[in-house]
Amino acid sequence: MKKWIVAIIAIVCLALLAIFVKRVFDNTIQLNPVAFRMGSRSFRWYSVFIALGTVLGYLFMSLFGVRQGMKVEHIAQAFIMAIIFGVLGARLYYVFSRWDRYKDNPLEIFLTQRGGLAIYGAVLGGFLAITLYTRFKKNCSFTLFQGTDLAAAFLPLSQAIGRWGNFFNYEAYGSPTDLPWKMFIPFTHRMPGYERYEYFHPTFLYESFWDVLTFFILFFCYTKKRKHHGEVTALYFVVYSLGRIFIESLRLDSLYWGTWRAAQFTGVALIAIGLILLIIAAALYFFKFGKKGTRPKGRPAPKGGLSLPQRPGAPRLRPHRHKGGLPPSSIKVKKKNL
Repeated sequence: MKKWIVAIIAIVCLALLAIFVKRVFDNTIQLNPVAFRMGSRSFRWYSVFIALGTVLGYLFMSLFGVRQGMKVEHIAQAFIMAIIFGVLGARLYYVFSRWDRYKDNPLEIFLTQRGGLAIYGAVLGGFLAITLYTRFKKNCSFTLFQGTDLAAAFLPLSQAIGRWGNFFNYEAYGSPTDLPWKMFIPFTHRMPGYERYEYFHPTFLYESFWDVLTFFILFFCYTKKRKHHGEVTALYFVVYSLGRIFIESLRLDSLYWGTWRAAQFTGVALIAIGLILLIIAAALYFFKFGKKGTRPKGRPAPKGGLSLPQRPGAPRLRPHRHKGGLPPSSIKVKKKNL
């Protein structure tokens, strides 16, 4: 399919989505959180978008991971492990932040169908899973930071898609506002103390847009500008957290650790960790390639930023070059009769 056809289809889809969102924001259309039913079981849009983001994330990770010499079975195993640890981390993060609610009813900790997951807990749980997998998996085809870079590059895309589940649930919105893009929230979904307000900041949309921007930044770094493994991971911590700290200040349903919003506290900590990792990466690059940041002769930068891992101790192969004419293999040498 030609690129211009794809571009036209994408523009039309985005225009239709914008019209639909505008009508929801104006209360012309009321959303149903249930996507479909199978017998007595109902499936919510929230689950659909989470599943869609997860599947797309895995497909991209597999595609780009294999290009770098990673084994697809290792990627799949680490991904499944990251999903399990991510769900556990998201729940534990939420329970810890709302411990006053659960300490007298500990069995409610296991009732996840009532909600109660936190994205930062999922992120930390996922990175912990990759750490454990690369540590204990024999003959793993990628290192810790190779794995976290691959995950960090495509995680924002999954997050951007998943945030639209909040849209259908009328949740994760912000404080009241009169801005042109204000979102109408039905009375039954309004936070206590805000029942008299009708329009609020669509913070789910802010974060979805920020996730898309983060994805483009990290994808460009991952495929074009990366010099050391771990840089994309550090950049994810910094870029995503910067946006999340600001957006969190608008939300009405924030989790708190004392007087601190939990997401802002975690964001500040991750920014600090990310900056430390970036400083270390810059120092390594400086000492390796000199003050001007130039590479030594005979070591050209890998094109596109993606390079296959080499076997330790393997000799470097240089392409044979000849000056003009036919390659040496095609030149026939005539022996003189003596």
